[in-house]
Amino acid sequence: MMFPDRIAAGRMLGERLVQFANDKPLLVLALPRGGVPVAYQVALALHAPLDVFLVRKLGFPGQEELAIGAIASGGTRLLIEGIIRGLHLPPEEVETITQQETRELERREHLYRGNRAALNIQGHTIILVDDGMATGSSMRVAVTALRQQDPRKIIVAIPVAPSRICKQMQREADEVVCLSTPPDFYAVGEWYRHFSQVSDAEVGEWLDRARNPRPLDEPPLS
Repeated sequence: MMFPDRIAAGRMLGERLVQFANDKPLLVLALPRGGVPVAYQVALALHAPLDVFLVRKLGFPGQEELAIGAIASGGTRLLIEGIIRGLHLPPEEVETITQQETRELERREHLYRGNRAALNIQGHTIILVDDGMATGSSMRVAVTALRQQDPRKIIVAIPVAPSRICKQMQREADEVVCLSTPPDFYAVGEWYRHFSQVSDAEVGEWLDRARNPRPLDEPPLS
């Protein structure tokens, strides 16, 4: 399945998730930045509030797309020990990478929310959305961090991911909804016709829209 863009993927995902619309209290959380336009469409379809949950991938120096782990708001960290050992990455370098990404996570949290507090997680059904998963490390650390806030249920919802990653995620989340699990998977972006980078400004615009919902057929952000 090839998605036209994140907005179309979000609408399709929202249609698949309508069964949860009455699972109140319900909250849709997006992994910025790419997950935000997808999650906006899901939240709109389910008439649910939208917020972001900040996760940062820990990338190998010089090959940042190669994840050695991830961190989330609140200080939760997940390391992929097998990759770290295979790359012979010393602990002090792992700590340096973690500190760098922690600073960026804190910057974005302030940028996206300003002085607004995060929405309450406890007792809620959480639909956790991204635009896709390659290794699943960011999503796993997000689920781990959210568990500490005592939600009622965590549903991971994504347009596309390798089937083995979706199966692994089923051990982490209460439910996993994935629209497409192509057998030959190299990168999330290859399954979108348009996959431009989402800017910080666009994230802010999507969150502003979520507080003042518009119709599903409204033109997308430019």
